[in-house]
Amino acid sequence: MDAYEAVASKLDVAEFDSKSVPSEVRMKILEAARLTGSGMNLQHWKFILVQGRERLKTLANDSTTGNWVEGANFAVIILTNPKYGFHLIDAGRALESMQIAAWNFGVASRLYTGVNRAGMERDFGVPKDMSPSAILGFGYPAKKIVGKKNRKPIGEIAYLDRFGKPLTPREL
Repeated sequence: MDAYEAVASKLDVAEFDSKSVPSEVRMKILEAARLTGSGMNLQHWKFILVQGRERLKTLANDSTTGNWVEGANFAVIILTNPKYGFHLIDAGRALESMQIAAWNFGVASRLYTGVNRAGMERDFGVPKDMSPSAILGFGYPAKKIVGKKNRKPIGEIAYLDRFGKPLTPREL
């Protein structure tokens, strides 16, 4: 799949099919995170792969906003080091790489950030000096994804030379 097409067509999904994602695809998704750039090339992040119904149920129970993850085929907890001011940017970079890589294989995803910190430490061994910055659930979509993204026009979000001067395609 073309990289632009992947970005343009990927939608977040919270309902997953029971079909298992092959291990080689899971590994490519994790490799995409590993290969992503990071601030000062520190690569301070860590990734916890969560799989199996019981572990996914535990992950859902340790969530304040991601109960749907229980139905995913697998999930990845992204840990970053909050001592770096850019740690959340690095988490976002890694998660987007994983989502785009997954979409290339027809694997959908969704993220959440609302976690019960004490539960994450207890159930997944999250160290006190690391932040569970985002959790991604992955799986094949339960139904065919059809639709168009609901996004603002470019002229409402991009400016030419100065904030407030809308960019129009004819000015490029």
